[in-house]
Amino acid sequence: MSDTPLLGELRRLIAVEGPITIERYMALCLGHPVHGYYRTRDPLGAAGDFTTAPEISQIFGELLGLWTAEVWYGLGRPAPFRLVELGPGRGTLMADALRALRAAAPDCLAAADLHLVETSPTLRTAQERALANAAPTWHDAIDTLPGGPAILIANEFFDALPVRQYQRTERGWCERRVGLNGDALAFGLSPDPTPEITAPEIAPHAAPGAILTLPAVALDLIRQIAGRLAREGGALAAIDYGDLYGGTADTLQAVARHRFADPLAAPGETDLTAQVDFAALARAAAGEGAVVHGPVTQADFLLALGLAQRAERLAARANPVQAAAVKAGADRLIDRTPRGMGHLFKVMGLAGPGQPGLPGF
Repeated sequence: MSDTPLLGELRRLIAVEGPITIERYMALCLGHPVHGYYRTRDPLGAAGDFTTAPEISQIFGELLGLWTAEVWYGLGRPAPFRLVELGPGRGTLMADALRALRAAAPDCLAAADLHLVETSPTLRTAQERALANAAPTWHDAIDTLPGGPAILIANEFFDALPVRQYQRTERGWCERRVGLNGDALAFGLSPDPTPEITAPEIAPHAAPGAILTLPAVALDLIRQIAGRLAREGGALAAIDYGDLYGGTADTLQAVARHRFADPLAAPGETDLTAQVDFAALARAAAGEGAVVHGPVTQADFLLALGLAQRAERLAARANPVQAAAVKAGADRLIDRTPRGMGHLFKVMGLAGPGQPGLPGF
């Protein structure tokens, strides 16, 4: 275990308050105002801890730009409309999307009022460089977004939101916590079952030891977004790694330098995520009146939007080395092998009632 700056604070906190929930642990590791992972570094790319689809191929952002235009036309071309990205990384996706709009749908670009929801000072600086000519407005949360029709994009956003976890025991579902074993962090369980997780309809056949992950923060957020879309119109495309149907596997994971790591080993210095439960998000969104599209695999979504054709056109204009890079990037996005992005990543769409179907689904 690395003796990180945050570890000392966690030891003091747990010594005073006792073991903390997984949700609180993730929130502190990722968002601590001084030592949080996303507060202190740029985690993306070869020099960082992980790479996202926009950094692999420009085609990803370009297709989402064209997706935005098609949705906007279906909405009746409202002007202005809010173009929103949740967790925009370095701004690469949005820069590629805006370039595609400039070339193919300048009327949509002219109507777009750009808003970015980002809490990382480091990533905001990168976004400012990438989107200097787009005049974005930054937000710490969606609560401050202005009203009106909105088209939202969230790529690898929901997986980084803190989750709660419960483990099946002979006594019922006990909440999983992080405590101390000497000076080291260790997983443990609440002494008593959690009453609201004892309902028989929640994983009734789970064996002792099974772990149930509840994305409470993500559910609250998706309800806010769905309610807004139902009232004011618009759409969301959420792209993330996750499960179509939920389950009882432990999907909490840490990544450092492009390798899996122990989630407790270096708090504040590794990326923590949990698989997105798309079924739970879909139920929550439908409950607020939004229309749910998908989820579908990333491969199916991107191919339906024309990835193969775009890659072919780009490669035809490039030299042999560049053409090979274009093909390699496109192939990686739609790789359907068990660990490939095209299979692991899913795409879910939300729209307001009465709107046309969303492209890609």
